[in-house]
Amino acid sequence: MKLGFIGSGPVSQVLGKAYAERGHEVMLSSRDISKLAAWSEEAGENARVGTFAEAAAFGEIVFISVRNDIVFDAIGMAGGDNLSGKAIVDLTNPMDFSGGMPPKFTAEVGGSLGERIQRALPDSDVVKAFNTIGIAVMTDPMFDGQAATHFIAGNSETAKSAVAELIAEFGWDVVDVGGIEQSFYLEALAMLWVNYALKEGSWSQAFKLLRR
Repeated sequence: MKLGFIGSGPVSQVLGKAYAERGHEVMLSSRDISKLAAWSEEAGENARVGTFAEAAAFGEIVFISVRNDIVFDAIGMAGGDNLSGKAIVDLTNPMDFSGGMPPKFTAEVGGSLGERIQRALPDSDVVKAFNTIGIAVMTDPMFDGQAATHFIAGNSETAKSAVAELIAEFGWDVVDVGGIEQSFYLEALAMLWVNYALKEGSWSQAFKLLRR
């Protein structure tokens, strides 16, 4: 599958390389693609780089992985036409780091980033995913032989199924929590994850949903 990434930060690089190694064709994007030269070489023959618009057009599924304060600028540069009709994986979290750590949570009920991105892309199917976990475990969810839980939300069952399959390639236990309005609670859960990580001084943890 062709996967486009709007963004070039550590999360995009880790996920992009991991998916390229699994046989997917991957394109990361940046306003300065020269800084991705080392990543492209390391990620191998299935990896390439381009502009935001090129990555959006390239991907059958497109990941949005940029800072929350520039996400709508990035979407504008990617181009709505390039994203139309596609599953869009939203990794963003509404956190304000301007005052240092811990960050401030800036979302309101009904105004989560997931919902706002879906409203900005009415012809796309936004799936909130990869936002409640850290980079240290993003592609390695096993803890003492037990898979951690990966929560997703979105309005399209088809899009969620396709994204869930991609997530499950790493071994996650994928749990669909409902429509895109549930993004608020997943973003709040991410805030809890960050606060706990800061308290414990460790970023290698994940949530587990237990069922009976």
